[in-house]
Amino acid sequence: MSKSVIVLGSAVVSAIAACFGMLSLSDGFRSPQTHATSVVVASPVASETRSEADTANPHTTAIPKAADGHFWANAVVNSKAVRLLVDTGATVVVLTPADAQRLGFDLKTLPFDHTVSTANGETTAALVNLAKVGVGQSEVRNVDALIVKDGLETSLLGMSYLGRLSRFEATPSSLILHP
Repeated sequence: MSKSVIVLGSAVVSAIAACFGMLSLSDGFRSPQTHATSVVVASPVASETRSEADTANPHTTAIPKAADGHFWANAVVNSKAVRLLVDTGATVVVLTPADAQRLGFDLKTLPFDHTVSTANGETTAALVNLAKVGVGQSEVRNVDALIVKDGLETSLLGMSYLGRLSRFEATPSSLILHP
């Protein structure tokens, strides 16, 4: 199972790197769909359906695969909605300057003293801490993040969040988060 997650994660990272320039936030949110496992669907207004099989873990969240083949998480970061591209190849959560400003970070006072490589080349970034990041029913506190100065069109949900979940798994139609 973990081997499948690693292989799929590598495929997702490769697809992200190849297609990153074509991504656009103007695509809007896809409507959520529940699948046979009957779990919470991560969306701005999460719908919840449960079956008997789900009673062991009532907090499972599914992120449906978008038409572009990526997993887009509609997260709540420090009490504000942020749309994030799930990126298992990103060591930490990465915020664009626009998202960082919406979250209340003052870009003029941040030390952009970390050099990072993105799909669009090298840039500088500032290390910050997010008090709370939630996707559906999966919430993590005190999450490390980088705010990039430039070079990314969308914010990324990286391993500083995903790695603190008990597990996550990819299916052909969704990414399932287990708190």
